[in-house]
Amino acid sequence: MRIYLVGYMYSGKTTVGKRLARQLGYCFMDTDKVFEERYKISISDFFSRYDETAFRTLEHEILLSTAEHDNCVISTGGGTPCFHNNMDFILENGLSIYLEATESTILSRKAKSKKARPILESMSDDELRFFVKEQLDERRQVYKRARLRFDAENVSIGDICEAIQSL
Repeated sequence: MRIYLVGYMYSGKTTVGKRLARQLGYCFMDTDKVFEERYKISISDFFSRYDETAFRTLEHEILLSTAEHDNCVISTGGGTPCFHNNMDFILENGLSIYLEATESTILSRKAKSKKARPILESMSDDELRFFVKEQLDERRQVYKRARLRFDAENVSIGDICEAIQSL
């Protein structure tokens, strides 16, 4: 079984994914890390040299390659499900879990994070708030197609495991 974690950036997909994989005895894969390892460039540097279209094309190829892995928890990038019919692929090839984060949770976690997010780095606080709200509103409909949904602020690995076992 493949378990795909979807949700906006800062929703905790990597953190939850690692813990869930450990609990289930599965491998863990973060598509952003795979991108950086495969192409020998950070996502931030890639965005500064190329464009989002090029990134989304390569990201799609990485997502397709996840079908080769069984018993794996896969953390997807925040935009991954929203391009190239990727959400259809996710739904057809594994169990999808949406970690639902509010705008305030996202902004709070971003403020505490040391990891650079290329799209957000040059924005003022007001621009950032507006951008996150708009993009989250756009993407939410795609994320909600996931089979399971959990509150990103109060997610419990035990609850996720119980939900998986009850399917």
